[in-house]
Amino acid sequence: MAYTTINKSTDYFNTKLYTGNSGTQAITGVGFQPDWVWIKRRDASAGHKLSDAVRGVNKQLVTNNNNAENSDTNILTAFGSDGFTLGNSTDVNNNTSPNVAWNWKAGGGQGSSNTDGSINTTYTSVNTTAGFSISQYTGTGATATIGHGLGVVPKMMIVKVLSTNNQWFVYHQALGNTKKLNLDDNSAESVQNNLWNDTTPTSSVFSVGNHTGVNASGATYIAYCFAEKTGYSKFGSYTGNGNANGTFIYTGFKPAFIMYKKSSGTGRWTMEDNKRDPFNVATHGLEANGSTAENTGSNYWDVDLLSNGFKFRTTEQETNQSGQTFIYMAFAAAPLVGTNNVPCTAR
Repeated sequence: MAYTTINKSTDYFNTKLYTGNSGTQAITGVGFQPDWVWIKRRDASAGHKLSDAVRGVNKQLVTNNNNAENSDTNILTAFGSDGFTLGNSTDVNNNTSPNVAWNWKAGGGQGSSNTDGSINTTYTSVNTTAGFSISQYTGTGATATIGHGLGVVPKMMIVKVLSTNNQWFVYHQALGNTKKLNLDDNSAESVQNNLWNDTTPTSSVFSVGNHTGVNASGATYIAYCFAEKTGYSKFGSYTGNGNANGTFIYTGFKPAFIMYKKSSGTGRWTMEDNKRDPFNVATHGLEANGSTAENTGSNYWDVDLLSNGFKFRTTEQETNQSGQTFIYMAFAAAPLVGTNNVPCTAR
């Protein structure tokens, strides 16, 4: 059975649902001061808005396009001890509109420079307990290493250039160090030799080549790095079976959030959580690479979030196509068994 030192997952990750008011409002009830907030309006087409403590308030990135960082004083305006404050943007605070915010805790603020790599980061905010760090750095245009601060090997990394338009690049341990996915589109995995420099991350650094998406001279970048923590987070892959009695993926915990994508072919980056769907089967899907409203009209989204993993209940090709490979990231609502030896119950 899976044991963990993190008995309360909501100290490090939590999903918060809220209703917009078209003014300004403080969103509380997250349970901690978030360092990375990812917001999506649910009832209409709107971009995913990502803010973090390293880049600072009023600066946003959008996963459904490849745009450079944008400054907007009407989106997230402050990080609070139990949540965050919003401005009057209709993308995140339209009157009566339902919204979802996914929140992660890093180091509790902007952090400081990490000097483990050949590139010193401008800031690195890191939480070694939860296995999550945020780093900002400036590229050199030549092969380099960058410190992530996790103390263990990251299993997944998401890197985006801030100063120019370019795609979101995703490293996943299931793909290896020669391949990438793009968070902003539905394309299949592809080989990109000058991205990760064909080098697997170490417990202290990750490597980059001279690709402009991760290391152009003088360009600024943000890197979100994730290490796997037993009973709290999991970054793996599964093979679809094409059956409504679909593939079961063991995580060792009751998932609070999953994002998955077909890596061997085209497919959406699907995001599901236990707050929008507190009961099985989960049917409320959002797409990280799309701005569309939340969709419940297709069994594409059908997945059971179980006490020890998740299981698909659909034959959809972008979710459970027979013989195809899918990658995922998952965070826990509760461990299967914690240090207190109390088992997690199914929902």
